[in-house]
Amino acid sequence: MIISGRLAGENAKEYALRELKENIVSCELKPGTAVSENELADQMGISRTPVREALSDLVKVSIIEIYPQRGSFVSLIDPDLVEEARFMRRVLDTEVIKIACDTATDQDIAVMEENIQLQEFYLEKVMPEKILGLDNEFHRLIYSVAKKDLIYEIRSTMMLHFDRVRTLSVEAVKDIKIVKDHREMLEAIKTGDKTWAGELVDKHMARYNVDAKMIREQHPDFFK
Repeated sequence: MIISGRLAGENAKEYALRELKENIVSCELKPGTAVSENELADQMGISRTPVREALSDLVKVSIIEIYPQRGSFVSLIDPDLVEEARFMRRVLDTEVIKIACDTATDQDIAVMEENIQLQEFYLEKVMPEKILGLDNEFHRLIYSVAKKDLIYEIRSTMMLHFDRVRTLSVEAVKDIKIVKDHREMLEAIKTGDKTWAGELVDKHMARYNVDAKMIREQHPDFFK
């Protein structure tokens, strides 16, 4: 597990939850890995109580599973939950990007342009591990432009199921199409073309269907 350190203003539970989410999404905590309250608390330098509360939140969305007499484990990837999370994201992202088509300012577009240029740079340098964080930030920017920041935060926990697959997809697929998708999304926002923007989200979210077989072949022990 990689510990990034506590952020300013972050309470102990928020810290524990963020660290767990980041390590689950990055697969530093691989599907099926046992997790211990004591060990996690020691690693993060906090008491067991906020760790227990963070794990409880993750149990509610089935990303942590508790087995009597055995302990707590990072859940294996459940294709049904991945699909449910993908469905939720597709519905929300489609509507939010349409709002962004109306609300984006020149400054907003400049910030998103900078993000995509970095994605294209790392794509050219064959550094896919750098792209995933920029991918997350690009979509967060769209929600922020649409003034839907709270919705973005609420959706993020359920998205852990889908985001793990995204991480593995970036590792498995050499021809990374997501960067081209983002470039086209920004063009749709620039031109205010809501219909095109919605179609692009559908195409973007369909990438998992294309990549699932390859991911399973490379990581069969990660799946239920």
